[in-house]
Amino acid sequence: MIFRTTPSRTARPALRRVRTTAALRPLRHRLDPARVEEIPFRTSDGVRLGLTRVDTGDTGRPAVLLLHGHTASADMFLLPETRNLVDALLDDGYEPWLLDWRGSCRLPYNETGRRYTYDDVALYDIPEAVAHIRDRIGERPLFVVAHCIGSLTLSLSMTAGLVPGLAGVVSQGVFLTPRLAGRTSLRMSVAGELLKTRIDHIPVDFRKVGLWSKYTPLFALAARRASCPDPTCQILHHSAWGTGASLFVHENLAEATHDRLAELLGPAPLWILPHLRRIELARSVVRWHDTDHRYRALPQNALDAAARIDTPVLLLSGSENGLWLDSQRLCHEVLARRQPQLDVSYTEIPGYGHLDTFLGRGAALDVFGHILEFLGERR
Repeated sequence: MIFRTTPSRTARPALRRVRTTAALRPLRHRLDPARVEEIPFRTSDGVRLGLTRVDTGDTGRPAVLLLHGHTASADMFLLPETRNLVDALLDDGYEPWLLDWRGSCRLPYNETGRRYTYDDVALYDIPEAVAHIRDRIGERPLFVVAHCIGSLTLSLSMTAGLVPGLAGVVSQGVFLTPRLAGRTSLRMSVAGELLKTRIDHIPVDFRKVGLWSKYTPLFALAARRASCPDPTCQILHHSAWGTGASLFVHENLAEATHDRLAELLGPAPLWILPHLRRIELARSVVRWHDTDHRYRALPQNALDAAARIDTPVLLLSGSENGLWLDSQRLCHEVLARRQPQLDVSYTEIPGYGHLDTFLGRGAALDVFGHILEFLGERR
């Protein structure tokens, strides 16, 4: 039998530990620890973040800032089980910097702590990290490689003029023109309304919440018609936190990476949905705060302010992106029509989805070359 017919007190799962401090979970990597510099970093609005520099021993290298997606972390660029993007950048002569902004699963803010919108990431996290890096690197070129919401919020920072003079930007998955599938958009709206009074985030690790929890129906729904038996994979690959989207092409992940999904991606906060919903409906990155004077530096609509982009941009996307669909192709077409003076190019990676462009076991061969070629032409 799988379940007891008469539950007992001792059979109940232990209460999970919820982090209430801003202590960063350690990074996992295979680099020499002496080369990995963890830099104390707190934004001007008082939020502790994570900023990491990989010391190359060469002070003349161009720097590359890596921005993860929401609920991911800098770990996505440091996979010890495969050749990762940091490996590729080091071998090609760059100095990697990694920012864990306030949506990182290495931090507790998605589950506990102060709430935020993407305005906060665009106004505080990214510009202040860039300023800190520039204080350290001086006149050396600074590139940015950004994934998903990290890229989306970067576009808001760029069109606000808060990060001028970047040497180049690689945007993966989505940039200025977000587009979701119709069912994903509908589920996002319905789920936000139905669940907001009961839960404030959707977990990904079933082992932490246990069978007898309020999250069980969400995992059960994600398991319907799923080919993989792993609950974390089901709620990410088959459901994308209940939205019905897919975050990666399953066969592109190495077994070790697949087994680490609950570590690589964390809970998704439901209270961010209103801002994400407004962005998706506008088909553009729009500001959430309309009355708070602190956010007036951000444009109301980033696409309308795209003329302020002053750096070359490579829009990258997998051909099988099951979350943002053809958002990057759309962005390239719109910018070519509305802002033809901008240096914007588009590359599509055949056979790849969304996350596997960085987490995939073959990403070093199929994806990273496009990134390094773009950076190399502009260093």
